[in-house]
Amino acid sequence: MLIKLQKKTLVKIQLIGYVITLFIGVFIVLTTQQLYQDVKPLLSEQTDVFSDKSAVISKEVSVFKSVNKDRIYFSSEEIEELKSQPFIKDVSIFNNADFRIKAYSNQSENIPLFQTDLFFESIPDDYIDVKTEDWVWAENDEVVPIIIPENYLKLYNFGFAESQGLPVLSKNTISQITFNLKVSGNFSSEVFKSRIVGFSNKINSILVPETFLEYANTKFGRSNKSRISRLLVTFNNPTDERILQFFNENNYSINKDKLEFSKLSFFFNSALVFVIAIAMIILVLSIAFILLSFNLIIQKNKAMISNLGAIGYTHKSIAKFYQVVISGATLIAIIPAIILSIYVRNLYLDRLETLFEFSEGSSFITALGIATLVVLCVLYSIIILNKVKAIVLPKR
Repeated sequence: MLIKLQKKTLVKIQLIGYVITLFIGVFIVLTTQQLYQDVKPLLSEQTDVFSDKSAVISKEVSVFKSVNKDRIYFSSEEIEELKSQPFIKDVSIFNNADFRIKAYSNQSENIPLFQTDLFFESIPDDYIDVKTEDWVWAENDEVVPIIIPENYLKLYNFGFAESQGLPVLSKNTISQITFNLKVSGNFSSEVFKSRIVGFSNKINSILVPETFLEYANTKFGRSNKSRISRLLVTFNNPTDERILQFFNENNYSINKDKLEFSKLSFFFNSALVFVIAIAMIILVLSIAFILLSFNLIIQKNKAMISNLGAIGYTHKSIAKFYQVVISGATLIAIIPAIILSIYVRNLYLDRLETLFEFSEGSSFITALGIATLVVLCVLYSIIILNKVKAIVLPKR
Protein backbone atom coordinates (compact mmCIF):
# COMPACT_ATOMS: atom_id res chain seq x y z
CA MET A 1 0.00 0.00 0.00
CA LEU A 2 2.79 2.43 0.96
CA ILE A 3 4.74 1.91 -2.27
CA LYS A 4 1.60 2.20 -4.41
CA LEU A 5 0.80 5.55 -2.84
CA GLN A 6 4.36 6.83 -3.25
CA LYS A 7 4.55 5.72 -6.89
CA LYS A 8 1.67 8.05 -7.68
CA THR A 9 3.67 11.00 -6.38
CA LEU A 10 6.52 10.53 -8.89
CA VAL A 11 6.74 12.36 -12.23
CA LYS A 12 8.48 10.02 -14.67
CA ILE A 13 9.53 12.74 -17.10
CA GLN A 14 11.50 14.42 -14.29
CA LEU A 15 13.38 11.21 -13.53
CA ILE A 16 14.13 10.67 -17.22
CA GLY A 17 15.41 14.24 -17.57
CA TYR A 18 17.62 13.75 -14.52
CA VAL A 19 19.06 10.49 -15.86
CA ILE A 20 19.85 12.00 -19.27
CA THR A 21 21.51 15.18 -17.96
CA LEU A 22 23.49 13.31 -15.30
CA PHE A 23 24.64 10.77 -17.89
CA ILE A 24 25.88 13.52 -20.23
CA GLY A 25 27.66 15.46 -17.47
CA VAL A 26 29.40 12.44 -15.95
CA PHE A 27 30.43 11.10 -19.37
CA ILE A 28 32.04 14.39 -20.42
CA VAL A 29 33.87 14.82 -17.10
CA LEU A 30 35.21 11.24 -17.05
CA THR A 31 36.27 11.28 -20.70
CA THR A 32 37.97 14.68 -20.71
CA GLN A 33 39.82 14.05 -17.46
CA GLN A 34 41.10 10.69 -18.72
CA LEU A 35 41.99 12.17 -22.11
CA TYR A 36 44.05 14.87 -20.41
CA GLN A 37 45.96 12.31 -18.34
CA ASP A 38 46.57 10.07 -21.37
CA VAL A 39 47.62 12.74 -23.85
CA LYS A 40 49.64 14.99 -21.56
CA PRO A 41 52.71 12.66 -21.29
CA LEU A 42 52.58 11.97 -25.03
CA LEU A 43 52.56 15.62 -26.04
CA SER A 44 55.10 16.46 -23.36
CA GLU A 45 57.48 13.87 -24.80
CA GLN A 46 56.84 14.67 -28.44
CA THR A 47 56.68 18.47 -28.42
CA ASP A 48 57.16 19.71 -24.87
CA VAL A 49 53.93 21.71 -25.18
CA PHE A 50 53.11 21.33 -21.51
CA SER A 51 56.49 22.08 -20.02
CA ASP A 52 58.25 24.11 -22.68
CA LYS A 53 57.32 27.74 -22.07
CA SER A 54 60.81 28.78 -23.08
CA ALA A 55 62.64 29.74 -26.23
CA VAL A 56 66.22 30.35 -27.26
CA ILE A 57 66.90 33.90 -28.40
CA SER A 58 69.86 35.58 -30.06
CA LYS A 59 70.53 38.78 -31.94
CA GLU A 60 69.75 39.13 -35.62
CA VAL A 61 72.91 38.97 -37.75
CA SER A 62 73.20 41.91 -40.12
CA VAL A 63 75.92 43.37 -42.35
CA PHE A 64 77.03 45.67 -39.53
CA LYS A 65 77.21 42.82 -37.04
CA SER A 66 79.25 40.78 -39.51
CA VAL A 67 81.83 43.56 -39.55
CA ASN A 68 81.71 44.11 -35.80
CA LYS A 69 81.18 40.68 -34.22
CA ASP A 70 80.84 42.17 -30.72
CA ARG A 71 77.35 43.33 -31.67
CA ILE A 72 75.96 39.78 -31.61
CA TYR A 73 76.68 39.46 -27.87
CA PHE A 74 74.27 40.43 -25.11
CA SER A 75 75.43 43.04 -22.63
CA SER A 76 74.60 42.83 -18.93
CA GLU A 77 72.23 45.81 -19.38
CA GLU A 78 70.32 44.01 -22.13
CA ILE A 79 70.01 40.88 -20.00
CA GLU A 80 68.70 42.91 -17.07
CA GLU A 81 66.22 44.62 -19.38
CA LEU A 82 64.96 41.22 -20.48
CA LYS A 83 64.58 40.04 -16.89
CA SER A 84 62.56 43.15 -16.04
CA GLN A 85 59.90 42.49 -18.68
CA PRO A 86 56.55 41.49 -17.11
CA PHE A 87 56.00 38.62 -19.56
CA ILE A 88 59.37 36.98 -18.82
CA LYS A 89 59.68 34.62 -15.88
CA ASP A 90 63.39 33.81 -16.05
CA VAL A 91 66.46 34.29 -18.22
CA SER A 92 69.23 31.71 -18.36
CA ILE A 93 72.60 32.17 -20.04
CA PHE A 94 74.31 29.93 -22.57
CA ASN A 95 78.00 29.88 -21.69
CA ASN A 96 80.24 29.47 -24.75
CA ALA A 97 83.52 27.65 -25.15
CA ASP A 98 86.29 30.20 -25.80
CA PHE A 99 88.80 27.64 -27.06
CA ARG A 100 89.35 25.24 -29.94
CA ILE A 101 87.85 21.75 -29.74
CA LYS A 102 88.66 18.84 -31.99
CA ALA A 103 86.95 15.45 -31.62
CA TYR A 104 88.48 12.30 -33.10
CA SER A 105 88.25 8.54 -32.74
CA ASN A 106 90.88 5.88 -32.37
CA GLN A 107 91.27 2.91 -34.71
CA SER A 108 88.40 0.54 -33.88
CA GLU A 109 86.33 -2.17 -35.51
CA ASN A 110 83.16 -0.76 -33.98
CA ILE A 111 83.30 2.78 -35.33
CA PRO A 112 84.97 4.40 -38.33
CA LEU A 113 87.84 6.84 -37.96
CA PHE A 114 86.65 10.42 -37.82
CA GLN A 115 87.93 13.86 -36.91
CA THR A 116 85.89 17.03 -36.63
CA ASP A 117 85.87 20.46 -35.05
CA LEU A 118 83.23 21.09 -32.39
CA PHE A 119 81.76 23.87 -30.31
CA PHE A 120 80.51 23.54 -26.74
CA GLU A 121 77.95 25.39 -24.68
CA SER A 122 76.58 24.91 -21.18
CA ILE A 123 73.38 25.88 -19.41
CA PRO A 124 72.06 25.28 -15.87
CA ASP A 125 70.96 21.69 -15.36
CA ASP A 126 67.38 22.71 -14.50
CA TYR A 127 66.79 23.65 -18.14
CA ILE A 128 68.11 20.44 -19.65
CA ASP A 129 65.47 17.90 -20.70
CA VAL A 130 67.84 14.92 -20.34
CA LYS A 131 68.05 13.26 -16.93
CA THR A 132 71.05 11.03 -16.41
CA GLU A 133 73.39 10.20 -13.56
CA ASP A 134 76.35 10.57 -15.92
CA TRP A 135 75.81 14.33 -16.28
CA VAL A 136 78.58 15.28 -13.84
CA TRP A 137 82.20 16.33 -14.23
CA ALA A 138 84.97 17.19 -11.80
CA GLU A 139 88.51 18.29 -12.56
CA ASN A 140 90.01 14.83 -12.08
CA ASP A 141 87.38 12.97 -14.12
CA GLU A 142 88.66 11.27 -17.26
CA VAL A 143 85.43 11.32 -19.29
CA VAL A 144 83.57 14.48 -20.31
CA PRO A 145 79.82 13.80 -20.78
CA ILE A 146 78.14 15.41 -23.78
CA ILE A 147 74.49 15.97 -24.70
CA ILE A 148 73.67 16.54 -28.37
CA PRO A 149 70.40 17.40 -30.11
CA GLU A 150 68.47 14.33 -31.23
CA ASN A 151 68.23 15.90 -34.68
CA TYR A 152 72.02 15.58 -35.06
CA LEU A 153 71.77 11.79 -34.78
CA LYS A 154 68.96 11.72 -37.35
CA LEU A 155 70.98 13.90 -39.73
CA TYR A 156 73.91 11.50 -39.41
CA ASN A 157 71.85 8.32 -39.88
CA PHE A 158 69.63 9.50 -42.73
CA GLY A 159 71.99 11.95 -44.40
CA PHE A 160 75.71 11.71 -43.80
CA ALA A 161 75.93 7.96 -43.12
CA GLU A 162 73.87 7.18 -46.21
CA SER A 163 76.00 9.33 -48.52
CA GLN A 164 79.34 8.15 -47.08
CA GLY A 165 78.50 4.45 -46.81
CA LEU A 166 78.89 4.49 -43.03
CA PRO A 167 76.87 2.38 -40.57
CA VAL A 168 73.81 3.89 -38.92
CA LEU A 169 73.92 4.19 -35.13
CA SER A 170 71.19 3.82 -32.52
CA LYS A 171 71.05 5.97 -29.39
CA ASN A 172 72.19 3.02 -27.29
CA THR A 173 75.10 2.25 -29.62
CA ILE A 174 76.42 5.79 -29.87
CA SER A 175 76.14 6.19 -26.08
CA GLN A 176 78.63 3.35 -25.65
CA ILE A 177 81.26 4.94 -27.88
CA THR A 178 84.14 6.78 -26.22
CA PHE A 179 86.13 9.23 -28.33
CA ASN A 180 88.84 11.83 -27.78
CA LEU A 181 88.55 15.57 -27.29
CA LYS A 182 91.56 17.75 -27.96
CA VAL A 183 91.08 21.10 -26.25
CA SER A 184 93.57 23.82 -27.09
CA GLY A 185 94.06 27.52 -26.56
CA ASN A 186 96.08 30.01 -24.57
CA PHE A 187 99.31 28.27 -25.73
CA SER A 188 98.38 24.92 -24.18
CA SER A 189 96.32 21.84 -24.99
CA GLU A 190 94.91 18.75 -23.30
CA VAL A 191 93.19 15.56 -24.45
CA PHE A 192 90.07 14.26 -22.69
CA LYS A 193 87.97 11.17 -23.16
CA SER A 194 84.35 11.91 -23.99
CA ARG A 195 81.02 10.15 -24.40
CA ILE A 196 77.51 11.13 -25.47
CA VAL A 197 75.20 10.54 -22.50
CA GLY A 198 71.90 11.90 -23.83
CA PHE A 199 69.93 13.45 -26.66
CA SER A 200 67.97 16.67 -26.24
CA ASN A 201 64.70 17.48 -27.97
CA LYS A 202 64.65 20.96 -26.49
CA ILE A 203 68.05 22.60 -26.90
CA ASN A 204 69.74 22.75 -30.29
CA SER A 205 73.34 22.83 -29.10
CA ILE A 206 76.19 20.57 -28.03
CA LEU A 207 76.18 20.75 -24.26
CA VAL A 208 78.79 19.90 -21.64
CA PRO A 209 78.52 20.31 -17.85
CA GLU A 210 79.04 23.86 -16.60
CA THR A 211 81.89 22.70 -14.38
CA PHE A 212 83.88 21.50 -17.40
CA LEU A 213 83.25 24.63 -19.44
CA GLU A 214 84.27 26.90 -16.57
CA TYR A 215 87.46 24.87 -16.04
CA ALA A 216 88.33 24.78 -19.76
CA ASN A 217 87.57 28.47 -20.35
CA THR A 218 89.78 29.41 -17.42
CA LYS A 219 92.65 27.26 -18.63
CA PHE A 220 92.37 27.46 -22.42
CA GLY A 221 90.17 30.50 -23.05
CA ARG A 222 91.43 33.19 -25.35
CA SER A 223 89.58 35.97 -23.54
CA ASN A 224 89.13 36.89 -19.89
CA LYS A 225 85.68 38.32 -20.62
CA SER A 226 82.63 36.07 -20.86
CA ARG A 227 80.68 36.69 -24.05
CA ILE A 228 77.02 35.69 -24.25
CA SER A 229 75.44 35.20 -27.67
CA ARG A 230 72.36 33.15 -26.76
CA LEU A 231 69.84 33.18 -23.94
CA LEU A 232 67.14 30.75 -22.84
CA VAL A 233 64.08 32.80 -21.91
CA THR A 234 61.16 31.34 -19.92
CA PHE A 235 57.80 33.07 -20.31
CA ASN A 236 54.93 33.46 -17.88
CA ASN A 237 52.51 33.11 -20.78
CA PRO A 238 53.96 32.23 -24.21
CA THR A 239 50.82 33.56 -25.93
CA ASP A 240 51.43 37.10 -24.67
CA GLU A 241 51.38 39.36 -27.75
CA ARG A 242 54.03 41.62 -26.19
CA ILE A 243 56.72 38.95 -26.60
CA LEU A 244 57.16 39.08 -30.37
CA GLN A 245 56.60 42.84 -30.36
CA PHE A 246 59.43 43.37 -27.85
CA PHE A 247 61.81 41.02 -29.69
CA ASN A 248 61.11 42.62 -33.06
CA GLU A 249 61.72 46.10 -31.64
CA ASN A 250 65.10 44.97 -30.25
CA ASN A 251 66.08 42.85 -33.29
CA TYR A 252 66.19 39.68 -31.24
CA SER A 253 65.82 36.40 -33.07
CA ILE A 254 63.50 33.86 -31.44
CA ASN A 255 62.70 30.26 -32.26
CA LYS A 256 59.06 30.85 -33.22
CA ASP A 257 58.37 27.15 -33.69
CA LYS A 258 59.12 26.49 -30.04
CA LEU A 259 56.92 29.40 -29.08
CA GLU A 260 54.09 28.06 -31.26
CA PHE A 261 54.37 24.68 -29.55
CA SER A 262 54.08 26.43 -26.22
CA LYS A 263 50.95 28.21 -27.37
CA LEU A 264 49.34 24.81 -27.92
CA SER A 265 49.60 24.27 -24.18
CA PHE A 266 47.44 27.30 -23.56
CA PHE A 267 44.81 26.35 -26.12
CA PHE A 268 44.75 22.68 -25.10
CA ASN A 269 44.36 23.48 -21.42
CA SER A 270 41.82 26.22 -22.12
CA ALA A 271 39.72 23.86 -24.23
CA LEU A 272 39.79 21.19 -21.55
CA VAL A 273 38.89 23.66 -18.81
CA PHE A 274 36.01 24.96 -20.92
CA VAL A 275 34.66 21.47 -21.65
CA ILE A 276 34.98 20.36 -18.02
CA ALA A 277 33.33 23.59 -16.85
CA ILE A 278 30.37 22.94 -19.15
CA ALA A 279 30.18 19.35 -17.88
CA MET A 280 30.27 20.49 -14.26
CA ILE A 281 27.47 22.98 -14.96
CA ILE A 282 25.39 20.14 -16.43
CA LEU A 283 26.14 17.99 -13.37
CA VAL A 284 25.19 20.73 -10.93
CA LEU A 285 22.00 21.50 -12.86
CA SER A 286 21.01 17.83 -12.93
CA ILE A 287 21.56 17.50 -9.17
CA ALA A 288 19.69 20.75 -8.50
CA PHE A 289 16.90 19.59 -10.83
CA ILE A 290 16.31 16.29 -9.03
CA LEU A 291 16.50 17.93 -5.59
CA LEU A 292 14.04 20.61 -6.66
CA SER A 293 11.74 17.96 -8.11
CA PHE A 294 11.86 15.94 -4.91
CA ASN A 295 11.22 19.06 -2.85
CA LEU A 296 8.12 19.80 -4.97
CA ILE A 297 6.92 16.20 -4.51
CA ILE A 298 7.34 16.53 -0.75
CA GLN A 299 5.50 19.86 -0.59
CA LYS A 300 2.71 18.64 -2.87
CA ASN A 301 2.20 15.46 -0.83
CA LYS A 302 3.01 16.87 2.58
CA ALA A 303 -0.42 15.94 3.98
CA MET A 304 -0.16 12.35 2.74
CA ILE A 305 3.33 11.92 4.24
CA SER A 306 2.13 13.41 7.52
CA ASN A 307 -0.82 11.02 7.57
CA LEU A 308 1.45 8.06 6.86
CA GLY A 309 3.51 9.04 9.88
CA ALA A 310 0.35 9.38 11.96
CA ILE A 311 -0.81 5.83 11.18
CA GLY A 312 2.50 4.32 12.26
CA TYR A 313 5.00 4.51 9.37
CA THR A 314 8.43 5.77 10.42
CA HIS A 315 10.16 8.54 8.56
CA LYS A 316 12.87 6.08 7.51
CA SER A 317 10.37 3.68 5.89
CA ILE A 318 8.67 6.56 4.06
CA ALA A 319 11.99 8.00 2.86
CA LYS A 320 13.32 4.62 1.77
CA PHE A 321 11.20 4.51 -1.41
CA TYR A 322 12.43 7.88 -2.62
CA GLN A 323 16.01 7.02 -1.66
CA VAL A 324 15.88 3.81 -3.70
CA VAL A 325 14.24 5.47 -6.71
CA ILE A 326 16.67 8.41 -6.93
CA SER A 327 19.71 6.22 -6.18
CA GLY A 328 18.53 3.79 -8.86
CA ALA A 329 18.14 6.64 -11.36
CA THR A 330 21.66 7.82 -10.46
CA LEU A 331 22.98 4.29 -10.99
CA ILE A 332 21.22 4.03 -14.36
CA ALA A 333 22.88 7.31 -15.43
CA ILE A 334 26.43 6.79 -14.15
CA ILE A 335 27.11 3.13 -15.03
CA PRO A 336 26.43 3.65 -18.79
CA ALA A 337 28.50 6.85 -18.62
CA ILE A 338 31.43 4.82 -17.23
CA ILE A 339 31.04 2.14 -19.91
CA LEU A 340 30.84 4.69 -22.72
CA SER A 341 33.87 6.59 -21.39
CA ILE A 342 35.93 3.39 -21.33
CA TYR A 343 34.78 2.59 -24.88
CA VAL A 344 35.72 6.06 -26.14
CA ARG A 345 39.10 5.81 -24.40
CA ASN A 346 39.84 2.50 -26.14
CA LEU A 347 38.98 4.09 -29.48
CA TYR A 348 41.36 7.03 -29.13
CA LEU A 349 44.09 4.85 -27.59
CA ASP A 350 43.98 2.54 -30.62
CA ARG A 351 44.33 5.57 -32.85
CA LEU A 352 47.19 7.06 -30.86
CA GLU A 353 49.11 3.78 -30.86
CA THR A 354 49.06 3.74 -34.67
CA LEU A 355 50.48 7.28 -34.83
CA PHE A 356 52.97 7.44 -31.95
CA GLU A 357 55.16 5.34 -29.73
CA PHE A 358 52.56 5.35 -27.02
CA SER A 359 52.50 3.51 -23.70
CA GLU A 360 49.05 3.21 -22.16
CA GLY A 361 48.73 4.72 -18.70
CA SER A 362 46.41 3.73 -15.91
CA SER A 363 42.70 4.46 -16.15
CA PHE A 364 40.76 6.06 -13.32
CA ILE A 365 37.40 6.23 -15.15
CA THR A 366 35.81 3.42 -13.16
CA ALA A 367 37.14 4.61 -9.81
CA LEU A 368 36.07 8.22 -10.39
CA GLY A 369 32.68 7.15 -11.72
CA ILE A 370 31.97 4.84 -8.77
CA ALA A 371 33.12 7.53 -6.33
CA THR A 372 30.71 10.01 -7.94
CA LEU A 373 27.90 7.45 -7.69
CA VAL A 374 28.55 6.77 -4.00
CA VAL A 375 28.82 10.48 -3.10
CA LEU A 376 25.57 11.37 -4.89
CA CYS A 377 23.63 8.43 -3.44
CA VAL A 378 24.77 9.26 0.09
CA LEU A 379 23.98 12.94 -0.43
CA TYR A 380 20.51 12.21 -1.77
CA SER A 381 19.75 9.73 1.01
CA ILE A 382 20.67 12.24 3.73
CA ILE A 383 18.65 15.07 2.14
CA ILE A 384 15.59 12.89 1.54
CA LEU A 385 15.67 11.47 5.04
CA ASN A 386 15.89 14.93 6.61
CA LYS A 387 13.06 16.29 4.45
CA VAL A 388 10.70 13.45 5.33
CA LYS A 389 11.72 13.54 8.97
CA ALA A 390 10.89 17.25 9.15
CA ILE A 391 7.31 16.44 8.08
CA VAL A 392 6.72 13.23 10.05
CA LEU A 393 8.47 14.47 13.21
CA PRO A 394 7.99 18.24 13.21
CA LYS A 395 9.84 20.22 15.83
CA ARG A 396 7.69 21.53 18.66
